[in-house]
Amino acid sequence: MPEKAKSASSADQTALLRQLPSVDEMLLRPRVAALGGKLERGLLLETIRTVLAQLRGAIVSGKTRDERDLQLEAIEKLVEGSVEEALAPSLRGVINASGVILHTNLGRAPLPAAILKEFRQTATQYSNLEYDVAAGVRGKRDVHTSWLIERLTGAEAAIVVNNCAAAVLLTLAALARGGEVIVSRGELIEIGGGFRIPEIMEQSGAVLREVGTTNRTRISDYENAINEKTCVILRVHPSNFTVAGFTEKPEVVELIALGQRTRLPVVEDLGSGCLIDLSPVGISEPTARESVEAGFSLVLFSGDKMLGGPQAGIIAGKKDLVQKVRGHPLFRALRVDKLTIAAMEATLRAYLRGRWEEIPALRMMQMSLEEASVRTDAFHKILAAKIVGADAEIEIADGRSLVGGGSTPAQSLPTKVLRIASAQHSASELEAGLRAGANAPPVIARIEEDRLLIDLRTVFPEQEPALAEALIQVLR
Repeated sequence: MPEKAKSASSADQTALLRQLPSVDEMLLRPRVAALGGKLERGLLLETIRTVLAQLRGAIVSGKTRDERDLQLEAIEKLVEGSVEEALAPSLRGVINASGVILHTNLGRAPLPAAILKEFRQTATQYSNLEYDVAAGVRGKRDVHTSWLIERLTGAEAAIVVNNCAAAVLLTLAALARGGEVIVSRGELIEIGGGFRIPEIMEQSGAVLREVGTTNRTRISDYENAINEKTCVILRVHPSNFTVAGFTEKPEVVELIALGQRTRLPVVEDLGSGCLIDLSPVGISEPTARESVEAGFSLVLFSGDKMLGGPQAGIIAGKKDLVQKVRGHPLFRALRVDKLTIAAMEATLRAYLRGRWEEIPALRMMQMSLEEASVRTDAFHKILAAKIVGADAEIEIADGRSLVGGGSTPAQSLPTKVLRIASAQHSASELEAGLRAGANAPPVIARIEEDRLLIDLRTVFPEQEPALAEALIQVLR
C-alpha cells in the first residue's frame, strides 16, 4: 500500500476511534439506562465495555468504516442485544424431528406432563423430603420411590442415585473396594461422553479382573478367575453395542448358579431400565423384573432411558446388599434431589396405574406405523399448501425411527418420514437453518442421501404448527 494511502487509512481509523463514546456516556443513553433495572450494574458495565472493545477492534482491523455503525443509537442496540442474549435461558426446548426417541444430546426421555404439578408443589413449597410426618421425626428420602420400584421390579429393596454410572461406582465401592470384580472382556464398554466401565470401576477402588475374550467368554472363565480376593461377579448388558458372529457367553442361570455356589453377589448393569415388555411393538429388551426374578443380587439401571423418567441410576435387589450400598459414604454425594424424586415418583405411578401412554417415550415407541402414516400425510398436505412456488420437493417415504439413548442397539421401528429437497438450498443448509430457528424453537432433523428427513414420531402434536412454520421459513 502506498505511504499516502496508509496515512489516509490511519487517519480515518483515528477519526472513527474518536467517535466511540465512553462507558459513562453510554450509561446515560435512555435505552441503556432502562437496562439498569433488568440486570446487575456490574454486568451492564461489562457488557458496554465488551461492545465498545468489539467496535474498537473492528475499526482497527478495517472491518468497520461506516460512521453510521458508530452512532449512539446503533451502539445502544448492540448493548441491548448483548444484554438480552445474556439474560436469555441457555437451556431451552427444541423440536426433535430426528426420529431418535431417547436422544442423549436432547435430554433423553421427555418427562410426563403430570410431573409439572409435582414440580410446582415440590419446588415452590416445603416438602416431607426427609421427614416422617406421621411419627414427627426425621425420615429418609428413599421412601418416596423405593416402594414403587420394589413393586414394579419385584426387588426386596431399592435406592436411587444420580445416574447409572453412579450406581455402578457406588455399588462396586460398597461391595468390592480393595477386592476384585470379575467381568467379561466383551462387556468392558464405553458409554456416552467417553466414559468407560473400567475407568469407573477403578474410581470405586475395586480391581478389575477380566475374563474371556472380546467375542467369547465361558462360565469356566469366571470359575477359574475366582479367588480369595473376589468380591463381585459383574455382568454388563450390551445396551449400546452389539457383538455379532462367532460369539459365546454364559447363560444368566449359569452366572447366578455360580454366584450361589461361591456365595458371591452377581450384579447386573442392565443399563436401559425397561420396566415393561415392549416386544409387541418390535423392541426386544430385557426388563428389570426379569433380571430380579432371574436371581441377580443387584440390578442397576437408568431412569431416563427406556423407563422414560428423569436422569437417575436405580439400584434394586437383595435388601441386605441395598442397605450396604446405601450405607457407603459415597451415597450422600451421589443421591438425587427433591425434583428428581418428584419426577421419578410421578413416572413410576403412571406405571403403577397401567397408564403407559402418559409417558412420552413409551407413547412414541408404541406409535403404530398406521398412526405415523396418518400424521405424516396430514402434515405433508399442510406444508405443501404453504410452500407453493418455493421450488422444493417434499415426498413421504418409508423410514426407521431409532430408540437411541444407549438402549436397544441396532433396533429400530418402522415409520413414515418426509424427504425434503430444495433447488435453492442444500440439505445441510436446510438443516442448519432449522437449527438457527429465529424467534422459534430450534428444530433438530437428520440428513440421508442429501435429503432433509423429518420424522414426526418424536414431534409432539402441539409442536407441529411451529415445525411447519420453521420449514416454511427455510424453504422460501
